[in-house]
Amino acid sequence: MTQVDFYILPDTTLEARLGFACRLAETIYRKGYRLHLHAEDEVMARDLDDRLWTFRADAYVPHALLGSNQEATVPVTIGWQDLPMAGEPPPQALLNLHPGIPEWFSRFERVAEIINQHQDVLTAKRACWQTYRKRGYPVTPHQLKVSAPSTPSSAAK
Repeated sequence: MTQVDFYILPDTTLEARLGFACRLAETIYRKGYRLHLHAEDEVMARDLDDRLWTFRADAYVPHALLGSNQEATVPVTIGWQDLPMAGEPPPQALLNLHPGIPEWFSRFERVAEIINQHQDVLTAKRACWQTYRKRGYPVTPHQLKVSAPSTPSSAAK
């Protein structure tokens, strides 16, 4: 059964949420998981693509946007469309940055959701939390005290 982790940030900005998403993606990748980042839309997906190259000078997260020539050859994909199909083995982890839950989330071993203190995000992710729980999925919260640039320690155990 898919394990769902909610990372709860004290920050209110999209900048902090996407910055943490990059750090979490690096942690998940370093633990050997193939990962898919599911963005809200194309603008967010392209922003994440750029940020993964620049979020930290010493970081390297091989990634590609869905639909690119590289998507089948990298361990991290980014999209806003349907389920990522390329890559062998398929992604095991999903980092969901979309306000809703993709219909295909249960195909992943792990799902990470990031909540910050922006009212729209709080409202959307509370609904996601309730949906996962109603469906019987194990949900684990990770309350983060300080938004620091360090690597998330409990990601994708």
